[in-house]
Amino acid sequence: MATDRAPRVVAVGVTTLSEGWSNPWAIAFLPDGRSALVTENETSRVFRLRDDGSRTLVGKVPHMVLFQPGDSAKGGLLGVALSPTWDGAKDKRVFFMHTTATETRVVRMHYDGKSLSGYTVVLGGLRRGSNHHGGNIAFGPDGYLYVTTGEATQAQLAQDKNSINGKILRITKSGAPAPGNPFGNHIYSYGHRNPQGLAWDRKGRLWSVEIGQETTDELNLIEPGRNYGWPSCEGHCTDKGMTNPKVTWDHTTAPAQIAVVGDNLYVSTLRGYQLWRIPADAAAAGTGDEVKTFIFGGHALRALAKVPGRNELWLGTSRSADGDKIIRVSVE
Repeated sequence: MATDRAPRVVAVGVTTLSEGWSNPWAIAFLPDGRSALVTENETSRVFRLRDDGSRTLVGKVPHMVLFQPGDSAKGGLLGVALSPTWDGAKDKRVFFMHTTATETRVVRMHYDGKSLSGYTVVLGGLRRGSNHHGGNIAFGPDGYLYVTTGEATQAQLAQDKNSINGKILRITKSGAPAPGNPFGNHIYSYGHRNPQGLAWDRKGRLWSVEIGQETTDELNLIEPGRNYGWPSCEGHCTDKGMTNPKVTWDHTTAPAQIAVVGDNLYVSTLRGYQLWRIPADAAAAGTGDEVKTFIFGGHALRALAKVPGRNELWLGTSRSADGDKIIRVSVE
C-alpha cells in the first residue's frame, strides 16, 4: 500500500533558471554539460537552454498531432535523447518521441549545434489512444535506446508480447531490436500501464516510474523479461510471475520522470506537486517507502535531468497558472 507521509528535506538551493516556457516535457544534456535540448509538449518546439538561462529555438519536430490542446495527456512532443556519440559534426543524431494523428513514433533528426533538420521514423506503429503514451527515451550504458510505451488505454496490450505497447523497449539507433533482448523482439520488459521516466543508478540498475490507474503509482526496478503486472496488478500483488514495485505512492501523485544524483533517485510528480528523493539501495532492497522524502514542491513537475558533473537538477514545471519555468535545484 502506498505511504506518502514523509518528512520534508530542504533542498540546498532552488532558483529559477529560465521562464517563458510552454509545458516543457523532456531535457537532454549536450556533451558540454552546460546546455541541454528541451522539448515543449504542445508547440513541438525544441530549444537549446544554457546554464546562464539563455535559450535558442533550434527547430520544431514535424508531423506532431495532439488530440486535444490544453491537456498533456493527449499526446504531443514527448522525449528527447542525443546519440551517445553526438558531436554536431560526425554524429548529428538526436531522437524524439511524439504522437501523430494515427500512431506514436520514435524519430531521428539531425542537430548540428545550431538547428534541427531532416526527419526519419526509427520506430513507428505504436498504437495511440486518447492518452497513456509513455513517451520517455534514453540511451543506456550499453549504447542502446530504451523507450517507454503506454498501453494506449487498451490494457490487454500490456500483456501481449506481440505488441510494443505497454512495454519498455530496447532498440538500436536504426530501430531494430537490440541484441540480447529477452524475447528476440523489441521488448525489454512488459506489463506496464503508462511507464514514464528512465534512469540508471551508479550500479547500472535501470529504474522507471509508472502512473497507475486507481490506487497506486510505482517506482520499478526494471530487469529484462520481467512482467510488471498490468492490468492484473496495480501496486503490490501476489499473482504468480508478476514483479512488484520497489516504491509506491498514492495515485494522487503521478510520478513523471526520474534522475540520479550520487546514490539517490529523484522523481518529479505531476499531481503530487513534489520532487521526491529515494536512496537507490534502499529502493532495491524494498525499503524505499520507509525512507523516501520530498525536497521541493509547489508546482506540477515533469521534465527532469541531472546536470553532468554537478549535484544539480534541471526541473520543468508543467501547466503553471503563472507560466512554466525551468528550475535549478542543487541537492546534497
